[in-house]
Amino acid sequence: MKALLILGLLLLSATVQGKKFERCELARTLKRLGLAGYRGVSLANWMCLARWESNYNTRATNYNRGNKSTDYGIFQINSRWWCNDGKTPKAVNACRIPCSAMCFNIKEIVTKFTALQFRIVRDPHGIKAWVAWRKHCQNRDLRSYVQGCGV
Repeated sequence: MKALLILGLLLLSATVQGKKFERCELARTLKRLGLAGYRGVSLANWMCLARWESNYNTRATNYNRGNKSTDYGIFQINSRWWCNDGKTPKAVNACRIPCSAMCFNIKEIVTKFTALQFRIVRDPHGIKAWVAWRKHCQNRDLRSYVQGCGV
């Protein structure tokens, strides 16, 4: 019983603290959770985006001094436009979710992100809204991001 309690606390701790994924682990996870091909965006594109935005880290954050916003999570969702962190001035929160939802359990992240992505992809910019995607992924051969992962 004590061992199960300790195991449960360790699992909870890992969930709360977030996770830095290995490349293939994330590719398989995103595919299993239905992000591959979502709204016409290939798994390789999502993987390239995650690599350059957060280096596959669900707890990544980046403060933007210009508009005093913060980017959160594996896909660096911005608190000025898409989520609410309670501290960004003039936040729109177009997706009506807390920014903290982008930083923990990958299943929750993908579930919330899928709903969020539907809104972002409907935006005229779509995946092009991410500077890192335009700079590192657009019009490039992205096969290496999923190569050898069995996806």
